[in-house]
Amino acid sequence: MSSSLKTLGPAPLMAGFTLHDVVVSETVTIRAATAGQGPPLLLLHGHPQTHVTWRKIAPRLAEHFTVVACDLRGYGDSSKPDGGEHHVDYSKRAMAADQVAVMRALGFERFALAGHDRGGRVAHRMALDFPEAVSRLAVLDIAPTATMYALTDKAFATRYFWWFFLIQPAPLPEKLIAADPAFFLRTHIDGQLKTPGATEPAAFAEYLRCYDDPKAIHAICEDYRAAATIDLEHDAADGDKRVIAPLLALWGGKGTVGALYDVLQTWRDKAVAVQGRALDCGHAPQEEVPEETFDAFMSFFADRA
Repeated sequence: MSSSLKTLGPAPLMAGFTLHDVVVSETVTIRAATAGQGPPLLLLHGHPQTHVTWRKIAPRLAEHFTVVACDLRGYGDSSKPDGGEHHVDYSKRAMAADQVAVMRALGFERFALAGHDRGGRVAHRMALDFPEAVSRLAVLDIAPTATMYALTDKAFATRYFWWFFLIQPAPLPEKLIAADPAFFLRTHIDGQLKTPGATEPAAFAEYLRCYDDPKAIHAICEDYRAAATIDLEHDAADGDKRVIAPLLALWGGKGTVGALYDVLQTWRDKAVAVQGRALDCGHAPQEEVPEETFDAFMSFFADRA
């Protein structure tokens, strides 16, 4: 393993996993949890979670793959740079490059990839920018960012209000969230997940530990500000590019994305080989229906064709 990697010990809530800090640049260190043997599989979480969102399926996946579950920059225990001009530090291009660097530090030049929510948006950009690195790609409960913004209507703006709240200039959203981070976090999770108890108290406490940090709140706002600005510029510049890796789209049949979009068609507009289906849940299949999510992953990622 690379000298840029520091092993920390067992990973809380992730049975059998070991934590590492991986230095990917002069200013950014990424927290990663690893376990297993076999073909490499990178798992990326969304907002407002951390790598712990994979706790229900990652140990089983590690029986078949070398699983790497990371905190995105700005989230969890990864570094939280300020944001930079035009929010460049939280462009999905920068966030994707972090994760490629992590996998290279672990010895993997090519790997399978799954991303939920924000992690899915990072994964989409990674598949475009590093096509030689991504063998297969799964995205959970998202349509492409540019598509969702282009089709914005009252229903979307109401259901996904934070897409428009978090992008407001600093420090407005930061100060409002900081007034009661636990309330904002609980309201956000309960509003998106449709399976009571899916985020158990220990997981919520871990999410809140990371969320209850002014630097994290600012980083999360910068992530969304980047999505509404520089990420759209990158997407427009790559308008003719397609993801060449086989792509699996899974989404919650009880959630917003499936209700408002033809999810498979949105991805067929962006990728050359797309499959997928709705699952009986809300926004977080990996937490709400872990068995079905695991089965879908095994069927897709175990296919070597």
